[in-house]
Amino acid sequence: MRDRLAASTNTYHTYSLEEALAGISAAGFKSVELTSVPGWTEHVRRDADDEELAHVKDLLRKYDLEAISLSGHSDLVSDAGVIEFRKALNIAHKLGIQYVSTSTGGHDASSAGTLEEQRVRFLERIGPLADEAASLGITICLETHGGLLASGATSAELVRQIGKPNVGINYDPGNVIFYGNTRPETDIEAAAPYVKHMHFKDQIGGYQVWNFPPTGTGEIDFKPIFAALERVGFRGPCSVEIEFQGEPWPSLEDVNAAVAQSYRFARQFVPAP
Repeated sequence: MRDRLAASTNTYHTYSLEEALAGISAAGFKSVELTSVPGWTEHVRRDADDEELAHVKDLLRKYDLEAISLSGHSDLVSDAGVIEFRKALNIAHKLGIQYVSTSTGGHDASSAGTLEEQRVRFLERIGPLADEAASLGITICLETHGGLLASGATSAELVRQIGKPNVGINYDPGNVIFYGNTRPETDIEAAAPYVKHMHFKDQIGGYQVWNFPPTGTGEIDFKPIFAALERVGFRGPCSVEIEFQGEPWPSLEDVNAAVAQSYRFARQFVPAP
């Protein structure tokens, strides 16, 4: 990993992979988080064959970007979701990606049953998946994304229950506000020892308000978050993710401007190598 500061292609939700990579590269990034989330942003298809993945590699070379993580959200409380997540692990392995993010309940954090029922089903499935990922050199990053992962504190508890060294947290400050009604500036303390990956995502408006602006322009104070991560020696990927105010997505020009603005802000916290 030549540079742990990345940008997520999910920021380009309604645009092509090439448009995403072109904008991310032009902003100054050298690393990227690819998105493979069916039903939301699927810049890399879960069923991509070797030819498609070769094309992804060609685009990465064209824009001088290294793919350091993959968003592979799957419903891991269901057998169908486990099959889908194995596809994400396969994609990551073929692309040489070490970090794969997921939630417990798919991209919208929704699954059948009570939270306790979901916990039981998830814990039954995650152990074997973690072992498979470890055999591929992959770390599974559970994103703070609602449900069992509503906050850093609940996510840390779940990671402790799993007890696998290659399973940790993808800490998303914007999401712990939106889904968990929790302030990340204090919530990070419980999560920090288990964080393997971070989404550098801002938020405006509080609980259940979908407003994720350019990083550094919202209401989150990132200083205590990075201070907590520094204290535990975190050196994993930090991926800028901007989801604006939902659909309709801004123009490509506006998305590119937001990514460039976020890059300049993020470099204060993640210096260039």
